[in-house]
Amino acid sequence: MHSVNKSVGIETRDTLASNDLEASITSATKALLDCRQPDGHWVFELEADSTIPAEYVLLRHYLGEPVDAVLEGKIANYLRRVQGAHGGWPLVHDGDLDMSASVKAYFALKMIGDSADAPHMARAREAIRSRGGGIHSNVFTRFLLATFGVLTWRSVPVLPVEIMLLPMWAPFHLSKISYWARTTIVPLMVLAALKPRAKNTSGVGIDELFLQEPHSIGMTAKAPHQSWGWFLLFRGLDSVLRVVEPLFPKTLRARAIDSAVAFIEERLNGEDGLGAIYPPMANAVMMYDALGKPADYPPRAVTRKGLDRLLVIGEHEAYCQPCMSPVWDTSLTCHALLEAGGEALPAAKQGLDWLLPKQVLDLKGDWAVKRPDIRPGGWALQYNNAYYPDLDDTAVVVMAMDRARRTSRGPEYDEAIARGREWIEGMQSRDGGWAAFDVDNLEYYLNNIPFSDHGAMLDPPTEDVTGRCVSMLAQLGETVQSSTAVAAGVDYLRRTQLAEGSWYGRWGLNYIYGTWSVLCALNAAGVDHQDPTMRKAANWLLAIQNEDGGWGEDATSYRLDYKGFEGAPTTASQTAWALLALMAAGEVGHPAVARGVQYLKSTQTEKGLWDERRYTATGFPRVFYLRYHGYSKFFPLWALARYRNLNSTNSRVVGVGM
Repeated sequence: MHSVNKSVGIETRDTLASNDLEASITSATKALLDCRQPDGHWVFELEADSTIPAEYVLLRHYLGEPVDAVLEGKIANYLRRVQGAHGGWPLVHDGDLDMSASVKAYFALKMIGDSADAPHMARAREAIRSRGGGIHSNVFTRFLLATFGVLTWRSVPVLPVEIMLLPMWAPFHLSKISYWARTTIVPLMVLAALKPRAKNTSGVGIDELFLQEPHSIGMTAKAPHQSWGWFLLFRGLDSVLRVVEPLFPKTLRARAIDSAVAFIEERLNGEDGLGAIYPPMANAVMMYDALGKPADYPPRAVTRKGLDRLLVIGEHEAYCQPCMSPVWDTSLTCHALLEAGGEALPAAKQGLDWLLPKQVLDLKGDWAVKRPDIRPGGWALQYNNAYYPDLDDTAVVVMAMDRARRTSRGPEYDEAIARGREWIEGMQSRDGGWAAFDVDNLEYYLNNIPFSDHGAMLDPPTEDVTGRCVSMLAQLGETVQSSTAVAAGVDYLRRTQLAEGSWYGRWGLNYIYGTWSVLCALNAAGVDHQDPTMRKAANWLLAIQNEDGGWGEDATSYRLDYKGFEGAPTTASQTAWALLALMAAGEVGHPAVARGVQYLKSTQTEKGLWDERRYTATGFPRVFYLRYHGYSKFFPLWALARYRNLNSTNSRVVGVGM
């Protein structure tokens, strides 16, 4: 009798746990559906650090636009709130002081009207000066300060606009740098040639942030990622250019400026803007101003309007996003809803239908320079960015459409899936990996030019994007045996596994993200769960679980002298990645997975979602990080639904690419 009662007790606990899990999934699903836009897509806020809202304020004063006191007051509230305890401004929540972010935020607040003697300004000034002062600002910040006359143009690298006229075989050519560098640098070269001066009608300066006379400051020091040999070579070249640039024929310069403007206007992209990201859009507006084009000049006006579309304006605060991410948000949300199933499926179908016409089918973007014979077929991150679709978004959209197709058995997504697959197969780099936007962008010496103190001039293949592309091809039925692309991709992933078992995450933070991406790919490609590569990765994830049952990782894991994982407070999105990764590796029954699921259930808010202030996405490692506000909404739901679904099957094997 006792054993029977014990069995009943266990069954009751299991039933209660199952009901509890189902309630969490239902609540999260409803909350996610409530976030839907009227036409069926999702777009969540995309927050970076203080630099973008600060730059937005400074742009308005550069142009001499009428002061919008209400808007600037809200941006000031935001900047004051995100000021760190150290007095400066960090790149991530609770991060260390970043000099460039701090200089820009201080400058913007002073421009808005905050007194230099105010306590928060005094703390910021002391924090900046105690770390050597504004001289330690990066190249982009120096260009901005040069336009305001804070620094001279001697403090920035020579950036001759004649670069526009160089042939393809030249050591430096636009096709040899990443899309974000390409779109940012072209209008910046025109500004460097014209050397305009900000209107700055209030005459605000920030000399007090420097320990020396700002106009005495010369070029930047060598960045930590740069090698002395290459750096000295390029520094010498910069010195030569500084002497000979004024001697360039005026007709040549005029031709080069015309070429730059033509490049930009071909890619203006309406209100979505050049590259659909803030820096090139802002640079383009300043360029038109420097060229004497009035505010109502159509290309300038439409780009300026596009910048205002990036604003997030609340009741008390406002900030400017670096870009918008509706395709990424919608496709990942659809995956979560497809996993949740039931009443969520019609909404997922509506989201996929919204994505369908966003596929770029009729325009060959910059990627075609190296792959001219490939038909376009990708999706971009933003609402419109036809010149710059990316492989990550494309793979995620295709996998979601394929999952929906499996359920409906209808043909409506067949052509889109086929074209997306064709484009991704054609975009594989020669080392077997895939990059985000380009092919074989491997000219690593360019990260040593003085302009590249951020170390992000290139878009080489990465483990996370490669994992996504392998996942997509494998979900569509390809195997290592049937597909040379999958075989080369899996080989790339095996080669790039780190000694402790993890993989680098270029676009998400960081080794947890990379490991999730790759384990999903290896599972989809049919790699045995007992394969040493899979075992090592799963054991690494188990070893780094936090005591509360979740997972967390800090942005400091991107440091150049990485010596192993550095833990951080748990986040919902990183916990979800770890859980999805472990389940892909066959560990759905492991106690650590149950603890992770319990963590998500216990931290779910009454609204059905999760609070997450930490940044878990990456723009540029060590330089620029992102907080996708949707990550804490769809990833936890995805993990909880996956856990439920696997536990209701006999095989307990994840049968999709991610």
